[in-house]
Amino acid sequence: MLEFYKGKKVFVTGHTGFKGSWLCKILANAGAQVTGYSLNPPTNPSLFEIADIEKDINSVIGDIRDFETLKKAFDEAQPEIVLHLAAQPIVRDSYKEPAYTYETNVMGTVNILECVRQNSCVKSFLNVTTDKVYENKEWCWGYREDEPLDGFDPYSNSKSCSELVTHSYKKSFFADGNVAISTARAGNVIGGGDFANDRIIPDCVRALESGNNIIVRNPYSTRPYQHVLEPLFAYLMIAKAQYENIEKSGYYNVGPDECDCVTTGELVDMFTKYTDGKVKRIDKSEENAVHEANFLKLDCSKLKAAFGWTPHWHVDNAVQKTVEWSKVWLENGDVRKCMDSQIEDFLNSRI
Repeated sequence: MLEFYKGKKVFVTGHTGFKGSWLCKILANAGAQVTGYSLNPPTNPSLFEIADIEKDINSVIGDIRDFETLKKAFDEAQPEIVLHLAAQPIVRDSYKEPAYTYETNVMGTVNILECVRQNSCVKSFLNVTTDKVYENKEWCWGYREDEPLDGFDPYSNSKSCSELVTHSYKKSFFADGNVAISTARAGNVIGGGDFANDRIIPDCVRALESGNNIIVRNPYSTRPYQHVLEPLFAYLMIAKAQYENIEKSGYYNVGPDECDCVTTGELVDMFTKYTDGKVKRIDKSEENAVHEANFLKLDCSKLKAAFGWTPHWHVDNAVQKTVEWSKVWLENGDVRKCMDSQIEDFLNSRI
């Protein structure tokens, strides 16, 4: 699949983030001409800086809400493929800054789609959203792509709106078939280099770094966890397929198999196992905590049927690879080499 991207002009929004950095590394390794557009890295430390991703691509620092700056970068890049990852991605932050969250996640999507609409160079566009776009009824089966979209919190709801914006643009401006438009709704991702606040694996890594215990506030919340390479390669698969055949465009769930939907407590226990007990888990609920879903699962039958797709790593493998990367970083090792090795391992594996 990666041979397809050699020489292709690819525009990635949100390239300085965790997923964006891994995506740019994959594309650069494949020989793509990558232009990234994003704010400065959202965390300190950041994978983008640690792995020196900037030397692999054309990095443009700008706000997705700033249409003129975005359009200038887009016009100069003249991309064939656009992968839209830019977002305010943290649920708890969305309660603190709801207006900023909507501006970024909704109007950011409008702005990038306007750039696509005003340029004839684009053949394939993918908007990356989240499993949280669905109206969550906390039932035990996975949501399918035709379920109602109505995220509860400002982050989830803004991504539901981003989906609806994409649907409208697809019907209103791209019905002629010249540009393939899709969205991908991914579950929770883990992997080396995620330093975000209010995410359990980054909290585990910080505990490993400091020698403190891991505080788990929702140990019984069940989530579909997958290694970051799982959705990234699915995004690339979708973008390639619809580039070659517009009938492959659509709305796709990207998540792990049911056996990889685990509780937060179970996930932390896997992490501590691979650190040889250097850190321990402490469960501690919060008073007056903001609403967060307790149970959420995806049905990925559509993606499997359309592309013959299956996950490569179970959640235990994903945690092991995350700890492996984190140890390399903590020991001042070569994280770029580690990323390349894990990408190669991923490509050579299949459940």
